[in-house]
Amino acid sequence: QVQLVESGGGLVQAGGSLRLSCAASGHTFSRYTMGWFRQAPGKEREIVAAISWRGGSTYYAESVKGRFTISRDNAKSTTYLQMNSLKPEDTAVYYCATAPTAIVSTRLYAYDHWGQGTQVTVSS
Repeated sequence: QVQLVESGGGLVQAGGSLRLSCAASGHTFSRYTMGWFRQAPGKEREIVAAISWRGGSTYYAESVKGRFTISRDNAKSTTYLQMNSLKPEDTAVYYCATAPTAIVSTRLYAYDHWGQGTQVTVSS
């Protein structure tokens, strides 16, 4: 059974940084694309970033380019999202998810396992 556990969320002032982690278990982590998504109150879930199974390909939403960095450590079955220069509009619940594809996907339906989410709140 695949399990994803996010951590690292919290409350931070605008301009600050947070690092989210997502620890995976129950599958061969290195064979899956990993994605980070977020959902703000009243809004649809949206992709933030994704990384291919070997880390050679990444995707970033326009709203986070240059501020967020996705990475993964296959030896630790963990993916990370480093978030810098945070803005109040980054406030949301952040989820990690896995997709059984070698190619990075931006489509929610491509991701078949999800974590429980971690809250990120950025104050102005």
